[in-house]
Amino acid sequence: MKTDIHPKTHPVCFRDVSTGKNFLTRSTAKSDRSETIDGVEYHVIVRDVTMDSHPVYTGEKRFVDTAGRVEKFQNKFRRRR
Repeated sequence: MKTDIHPKTHPVCFRDVSTGKNFLTRSTAKSDRSETIDGVEYHVIVRDVTMDSHPVYTGEKRFVDTAGRVEKFQNKFRRRR
C-alpha cells in the first residue's frame, strides 16, 4: 500500500448556528477559527443547518408558499389600471 497519498485529518468542531450544538469529529476541512475543547484544539466550522436543526430530522413543520413562480411573477408585475 502506498504511503502519504491520503489527506491528513485533524480534529474539527462543526457548530450549528441555530441550536449552538457542537459536533466533534475528524475531517480534512480546515478553518481559521480554532477552539480548545477538553484539552484538544479543534478547527471550528460554523454551519447554518445541521441534522440537529433541519426540519427533516426534527419533525418540525415549516410554512411553504403554495403560490407558484409564474403566479408570483404575474402578481408582482401586473399592470395597475
